[in-house]
Amino acid sequence: MIKVSLISLGCAKNLVDSEIMVGHLLQAGMQVVPEAAQADVVIVNTCSFIDSSKEESINHILEAHEQRGLRKRRREQKLIVAGCMAQRFAKELPGTLPEVDAFIGLDQITRVAPIIEEIYARERGRKDVPASFVTPRSTYIPDYDTPRFRLTPRHFAYVKIAEGCNHPCTFCIIPQIRGRHRSRTVDSVVAEARGLVAEGVKELNLISQDTTFFGMDTWEQRPNPRTPVDSSRGAALTSLLRQLQAIAGDFWIRLLYTHPAHWSDELIRTIAECPKVARYVDMPLQHISDRMLDVMQRETDGKYIRDLVRRIRAGIPGIALRTTFIVGFPGETEADVEELCAFIRETQFERLGVFRYSQEEGTRAAKLPDQVSAKEKERRWHRVMALQREIAVTVSRRHVGRTLKVLVEEPGVARGEADAPDIDGRVYVPHALPVGAFAAVRITGHHDYDLLALPAGEQPALFKVAKPAQ
Repeated sequence: MIKVSLISLGCAKNLVDSEIMVGHLLQAGMQVVPEAAQADVVIVNTCSFIDSSKEESINHILEAHEQRGLRKRRREQKLIVAGCMAQRFAKELPGTLPEVDAFIGLDQITRVAPIIEEIYARERGRKDVPASFVTPRSTYIPDYDTPRFRLTPRHFAYVKIAEGCNHPCTFCIIPQIRGRHRSRTVDSVVAEARGLVAEGVKELNLISQDTTFFGMDTWEQRPNPRTPVDSSRGAALTSLLRQLQAIAGDFWIRLLYTHPAHWSDELIRTIAECPKVARYVDMPLQHISDRMLDVMQRETDGKYIRDLVRRIRAGIPGIALRTTFIVGFPGETEADVEELCAFIRETQFERLGVFRYSQEEGTRAAKLPDQVSAKEKERRWHRVMALQREIAVTVSRRHVGRTLKVLVEEPGVARGEADAPDIDGRVYVPHALPVGAFAAVRITGHHDYDLLALPAGEQPALFKVAKPAQ
């Protein structure tokens, strides 16, 4: 029996690809082991979104190769590189990383088992088998019955509702790596969700490159992004959410990676009317300066963004908004940064992250003049994050004294509706609550981004001062 160990890097979308590979390996009768030292084959599922993720991927590949050489009994261990970096640099990597036995593209994740067999066949003398199995353009999309082994805790799962992206953002390489946007059907996603809920999953995290564009690629005539979405025209996020809401059970539906250009009043109304949809929205805005949004080709402007934030907050009481911004984009001025800080201060985002601009080969932004120095990017990043830390303290303070529904992650640690897995804060409860279940807690304090709590109804311990000895 061939033993395989898989290292998954990058985002949740990459994690789903890893889960699909593991599912197919198990279906083929191979054994998946957690320790690379015990494996016949090591797969590194790589990320290639920005420079730091590429460096991390290469470091893991080289480390796996180095460890392979140090293990006397595993020097014949095979090393496979899969995922975004393999797809993006399909032509360059075979010559650059001769240590690797094979490269797998995004459309080959369901063929991982036969590819492993081909690697061994090539070793036995079949010289015609190529070392690279990457096809030029990614078109694959999983279905509800795609073999998959979840790598997340039992109580939450990622559901990839679409793949690829049609947006022209000048800083982003993703459309070149993952291809054009392609949605699953509503029926397919609902079937997967029913199965997950039946398994005991308490949180469905809907993911794609552009979640709000779900289903719109199937319409005969794509509407202007600013026009209201009419779900009667076909599959749309609104119709998907209402069908997920109808599934029996107590669980959350969380929206991640929503592009602001495709929001509508109908979507706002749908979320407000579906109590299972978490009062949380992840909506990367990237900037607020019209000049920056224009050169980034974000298909939105500052006025539109401000109005959208106002409509979301007015239409969905209790909503927590999470966003990300980019600082140090080519041509960004001090005035642009000041406008961004003023907008953040005014809007008081509940959750916020900041990226330092990464000059990515193959993107239009990489060729723009007025590139900002690394030192200046760092200074701007610290400025914005310091501001957000102040806001986070204010936001956390508002929760003190309130009762929240939380999902218990592990002993003493939970998450509220405003906290997505692996990205946001935590709720710390110094009591044994059932892991993987919902619980009600009362917030007693906070520490920056995290909250402190006790089970609802329990009073803080009263400490008595001992009387001095007579």
